Amino acid sequence: MVAVGKPVAEALPTTLKTVDEFEQWERQYGGEGSYEFVRGRIIEKNEMKQAEFLILKFLTRLFTQTSAYAQGDELAAEMDSYIDDTRKRRPDLAYYTLAQIEATRTGERQKTRFAIEILSDSESYQDVLDKVQDYFDAGVQLVWYVIPENQKIYVYNSPDASQGYKGTDVISAAPVVPDMQFVVADLFA
Repeated sequence: MVAVGKPVAEALPTTLKTVDEFEQWERQYGGEGSYEFVRGRIIEKNEMKQAEFLILKFLTRLFTQTSAYAQGDELAAEMDSYIDDTRKRRPDLAYYTLAQIEATRTGERQKTRFAIEILSDSESYQDVLDKVQDYFDAGVQLVWYVIPENQKIYVYNSPDASQGYKGTDVISAAPVVPDMQFVVADLFA
């Protein structure tokens, strides 16, 4: 699904420096695509594949059973997460509290506290590292990188340390959503 794809090539401005400039360009010329903006680079995100949709369905339905969901928080697909004035990412799934969601009414830009990415064929190892670093630069507490081909999930609690989970391992979204946990094999069943 959504991973860092190739930078958009057709007639792109090369002078964009900020997220504000990028969003102005996107409103005028962005078209139908989905984009991230990272320090002057416009990155087109790939469309979701059906196999990835099953992963998103499993995770979002699991989230609806948590106390965070009961209090109005959301696990949203493809929602903007602002890193700083020069970076905006779009995680495959991003967690936002009710207070964050309500703050968007006034135009306040939000940063996710928990990002879930699904590795795509076009992503390099460097792309993964860059995304993880960006999320932690924004103050995220937890990043999951789902690797469908290997039926594994890498959990990052910092940009420099990850732990892999597979098979009968139990994964948890603590400390952000402590009651969201499951056996990894169930995600890929």
